[in-house]
Amino acid sequence: MNLPLTKKGILATLTYFNMFDYPLKKREIYIFLGHKEEPRFFDRALKILVEESAVFQLGEFYCLFNNYALAERRSRGNEKAAIMLKKAEKAAHLIAAFPYVRGVAVSGSLSKKFADEDADIDFFIITAANRLWIARTILHVFKKITFLFNLQDCFCMNYFVDEAQACILEKNIYTATEVATILPVCGMTVFENFYAVNSWSKNFLPNNYMHISSAVEIRKKWPGIATEKICNNRAGNLLDNWLMRLTANSWNRKTRNNKKNSKGILLSMHTGKHFSKPNPENFQKKLLQRYNNCLAEVLEQYEHSIPVKNKSL
Repeated sequence: MNLPLTKKGILATLTYFNMFDYPLKKREIYIFLGHKEEPRFFDRALKILVEESAVFQLGEFYCLFNNYALAERRSRGNEKAAIMLKKAEKAAHLIAAFPYVRGVAVSGSLSKKFADEDADIDFFIITAANRLWIARTILHVFKKITFLFNLQDCFCMNYFVDEAQACILEKNIYTATEVATILPVCGMTVFENFYAVNSWSKNFLPNNYMHISSAVEIRKKWPGIATEKICNNRAGNLLDNWLMRLTANSWNRKTRNNKKNSKGILLSMHTGKHFSKPNPENFQKKLLQRYNNCLAEVLEQYEHSIPVKNKSL
């Protein structure tokens, strides 16, 4: 057992989720711990941190701050998420019916069973190899229609990869957490393969497990099958490449013009033949820097606050 390492791991886990004002249950701290640890040693380390007032227990939750408002916020968010996840499941099945869609999972805060007042339903989508841009374009034409019915927030399709290269390029605590927490709804076999090629996430979260048991296989109906047959040729290759360039140029213009979405976030997208995702330079990089700064502050404060006799525990 390495109790100091476990204590630091617990503080690191709570620091990460504290950036989202999200206290954790004991089991959640353990599965998001950055190293392998026996549960009994983990329990002891957490108990000591609570006794030292480095961590506070707020009912069933644990937090770096003795603030019950955070626990109440999480409980409300969990209740709302339970309702939204039912809508998300229906939306996922609709997305899965479109041509070249091979897997659909709920992502973002909703995949962590939390929804605030302004929550959207975010989706992570896996497409057939080399047909990501045809699939994405058709889906975003469909999304334009959802605005007519004020349903656009139920179809936030922000992150796409295809079966040819499903490995997430950025490998860090943020992407590992996102990989580990997405909730596959459609495409069980596809997500089994996705988790296999993203097994690197276990280096960050060795106690975690992936959620695939509830996903169902996708069975296409005739419109999707017909569209795929029409595009499964050289013309389809050219079309996919053209749509990629067209979309990338459009988003680059938005970024250069400093356009922002309704939430005030800069519109910027990172594109490639096998992926379409929010630009990591605009969010991930800032988040990771903030996390490193916050963690250094938490650990320094802890080292200076605990009695000397306990530092060797």
